[in-house]
Amino acid sequence: VQLVESGGGLVQAGGSLRLSCAASTQTFSSYDFGWFRQAPGKEREFVAAINWSGGRTTYADSVKGRFTIFRDNRKYMVYLEMDPLKPEDTGVYYCAASTGMGITPGDYDYWGQGTQVTVSS
Repeated sequence: VQLVESGGGLVQAGGSLRLSCAASTQTFSSYDFGWFRQAPGKEREFVAAINWSGGRTTYADSVKGRFTIFRDNRKYMVYLEMDPLKPEDTGVYYCAASTGMGITPGDYDYWGQGTQVTVSS
């Protein structure tokens, strides 16, 4: 499974971004997906996850109520809507795929290359 993220950029605090993750597999609907982020000098941390059908989601406390994860199984796409953004949301955001929905990096088998999100104050 190959994953390609897009949609990152530079935005002011209070702004919004939508990240996209394109998956290159026809068994897309078999996978659960997660978004993680990593700030400079920090460990990769969980942001959000969604199960194979899109019927179940979970979020890190730091983004709950501000971020929304969703997927389109017809287009093999996963999205992360982020609004409003805060400076502490800055980091490289990674999309990951797994056959089991989890909240740690070790729960995921496939990773994208990441997309940079920078939120200015």
